[in-house]
This record gives sequence, structure tokens and C-alpha cells, in this order.
Amino acid sequence: MLFYDSPNPAPNPRRVRIFAAEKGIALPSKEVSIPQREQKAPEYLAKNPRGQTPILELDDGTVIAESVAIMRYLEALHPEPPLFGTTPLDIAQIEMWCRRVEMILMPPVAQVWVHTHSFTAALPGRNAEWGEANRPRVAEALAFFDTSLANSDYLAGDSFSAADILLLTTVDFAGFIGLDPTNGLENLSAWHRRVSERESATA
Repeated sequence: MLFYDSPNPAPNPRRVRIFAAEKGIALPSKEVSIPQREQKAPEYLAKNPRGQTPILELDDGTVIAESVAIMRYLEALHPEPPLFGTTPLDIAQIEMWCRRVEMILMPPVAQVWVHTHSFTAALPGRNAEWGEANRPRVAEALAFFDTSLANSDYLAGDSFSAADILLLTTVDFAGFIGLDPTNGLENLSAWHRRVSERESATA
């Protein structure tokens, strides 16, 4: 298999790198430069018509796109340590929190990135006013996760899981684009320090 990766600050490829590191999986990889728009090249679009990274190409040529789908595939191949849960309740709770990260926090962060950041200045259809309007939505989402972590070391319970990976990469990306994701949020700050100290966080 071959993992088509993009370096930081791209959050979605980083999800898979952290996940693989937690599993002890060495993924053969090929770097795809987003600033050079290699993800929009015809040969890449033939593998993923959405023109986004990451993808995982299997030995038979099958391509798995979308970071969580890749993580699910790796979990099925390497179930230990379990990062998507083992009991019906654990599985449901981890899925719930993964969905919440993707539905509550990621969209407004993405809007701030696309519509206000200097790196995306050349993109057509930018609307700075809309981007700025999403900053309060980011703050509300971060406050929600701060409250959610009040009584738990990890997002989906007592153990580090895929949900923590999604939240970590999104929070760090928010910091990269100039937001202040943990300022004044004690629970989120403590969680962020805890998960950032894991060896996998540097993957």
C-alpha cells in the first residue's frame, strides 16, 4: 500500500499519521504538495477526483479516500490498540465525538481558513466578511468541547481514541491559522497538553 500524504499544517493527513503511529504501523508514503497544487494534477485526480489528501492506495490499485475511512481500514487490519472502541457503547461514543468534531468545530475553522488566511488569498470566491463571521462560531465550538472535557481525560471517555486525534488536529490547525483555540479554556488546555505529549502527536 502507499499513503499519499501532505505535511503540516494539513490536518487530515496528520490524522492518519497519528493514528498509524499509535498502532505502530509503518506506512510507505508519497508526499503531495498542496502549495504546489499537486493534489489537482491529472494523475492525482485520477486516483481521487475530489483533489484532496490523504488517500491510501492498496496493492491492487484500490484507492481509499477520506482520512477517517483510511483510519477505519487500518483499524480493521490492526485492531490493537483499539482506537474506535470495542464494545457497542464505546464504538457509539467514539463515533459520536468524531462526528461532533467534524460537524461543530471543523466547518467554522475551515471557513476562517478559506476566506481570511493569506495562504488562501488566490482562491476564487473568497468572502472575508463571511470568514470573519465564523470566528465566533469557532469560539462557541471550542467552549463546547471545553465543557465536554470537564470530567474526562479524553474526549470519548477514559481512553485515548480516534476522537482525540480528530480534535487535536483540528485544534492545532486552528492555532496555525491564527485562532487562539485553548486560551482561557482550562479543560481543553489540559487535554491539549496531555494528548500533545503523546509520542504519536509528532508524527
